[in-house]
Amino acid sequence: MNVRKLLIVPLFAIAFLSFKPIDKKIIVIDAGHGGQDKGATFEKASEKQIVLDIASKIKEINNSQSKYEVVLTRDDDSYPSLTERTDKINSLNPEMVISLHVNRTPENETSKNGHEIYIQNSDASKNIADKISKKLGNCSISEKNLHILRESKAPAVLVELGFINNTEDRKYITSQKGQKEIAQKFVEFFNEQ
Repeated sequence: MNVRKLLIVPLFAIAFLSFKPIDKKIIVIDAGHGGQDKGATFEKASEKQIVLDIASKIKEINNSQSKYEVVLTRDDDSYPSLTERTDKINSLNPEMVISLHVNRTPENETSKNGHEIYIQNSDASKNIADKISKKLGNCSISEKNLHILRESKAPAVLVELGFINNTEDRKYITSQKGQKEIAQKFVEFFNEQ
């Protein structure tokens, strides 16, 4: 009996230690602003909270998927500096980076609506933007010299999810239903890669 235990324990240990979990590829979701930096606001609605809610829903919905791991640059109402965000991103070496934001124009209420996507000067960034635009609805895509795009070594895009000072956009991006739909579209996009 003791000999059996002596043989079984090492075999079990070898089998257990040789098991390697499947390495998931990483996608970083950057919820813009945070902490004292509210971003765009309208009455009680703030960009920092809207994008954090959507980023958290993306991570939650994606948890049941096996292809990618979603890592957030912030998961609470903190403000990692832009340099801290890109340092974290570059240390993770992700497949892609998606920075979430909300737009606003100077006037109190605007007729401008929908999303916009800003990209790096790279084919990979443009390709990601094209695919996201097809998921969320066609929009303008343009290069912009923004820290998160310029300093991220991985392909990155910045997505403006709607205008906080447009009544319909605001209702959609602040509602549970709208946020869940947006998050679901991003996860669908990940799974199509």
